Amino acid sequence: MAAGASFVVGAGYLASANGAWATETVALKPETMATLVKMARDIYPHDHVSDEYYVIAVKGYDTTAASPSIEAGISGLNAAARGKGHVDYLSIGWERDRVDILRAMEDSPFFQQIRGGLVTGLYNQKAVWPLFGYEGESFSKGGYIDRGFDDINWL
Repeated sequence: MAAGASFVVGAGYLASANGAWATETVALKPETMATLVKMARDIYPHDHVSDEYYVIAVKGYDTTAASPSIEAGISGLNAAARGKGHVDYLSIGWERDRVDILRAMEDSPFFQQIRGGLVTGLYNQKAVWPLFGYEGESFSKGGYIDRGFDDINWL
């Protein structure tokens, strides 16, 4: 299945093809938001994390102030995809091919902006923590000392 087929894009609206999540766009084109989500998934790929968390991670770019630079960055990403013989970034079916395009632009300010924002945008979501086995901070639960940090029996 082509990567672009995983999204339903309408005027100001973006949803997963299976209806599991949807979001409205404010300043960005829906196609731009869909491309950002795919880009986010390609930068930090976690098969067990659903797209809705990636949408939340990039939703902060959907502002009037951020949209010109994001639209320009996505335009450059699509131009790079066309240079490799594809219609646009979303139409590239193989993750390996998309990652090759991202690697070619990884030193660009746009890529670094998105990558850096994803570190906090994706991994600071409390709903994602259990998917990675992280229980959260320990202070409110009595700290680590009395919660089994030393129960390793193989030392």
